[in-house]
Amino acid sequence: MTESTSLRARITDDTKTAMKAGQKERVGALRMISAKIKDADIAARASGKELSEDDLIGTLRGMVKSRTDSLKMYLEGGREDLAEKEQAEITLIQEYLPAEMDDAALEAAVRTAITETGAATMKDMGKVMGALKTKFGASLDLGRANGLVKSTLGAG
Repeated sequence: MTESTSLRARITDDTKTAMKAGQKERVGALRMISAKIKDADIAARASGKELSEDDLIGTLRGMVKSRTDSLKMYLEGGREDLAEKEQAEITLIQEYLPAEMDDAALEAAVRTAITETGAATMKDMGKVMGALKTKFGASLDLGRANGLVKSTLGAG
């Protein structure tokens, strides 16, 4: 994604392209993403805020997480048909997410944030997570970072 093209514009353009190409499933999934973004916009407006690109990416990450949870349940329940649909939606949503840090980069970022904030115990976790959020924004998967911060501070 180029900086000049917003996430919203990309989704809208891709929806139009998919409609013209007759890709019904893709159109449906893109409309579902647009609806979720509109819901998030409405919720943010109620509290007097406007969603940033990072907020939108957080919304998309949440969508991936809920679909991943559903995917596991469908696989455990032997519902391959529903699992395939969830996997297809996960793949589509991930097209709009920035590349995530690999494990080594995330570990280095967490260790740096712990050092920079002077964190020593689990009580300092909020400071570390805040520093990571500020520094890495949307490229940070908060769930993965959270687990790593917990294990690092818990081991210390």
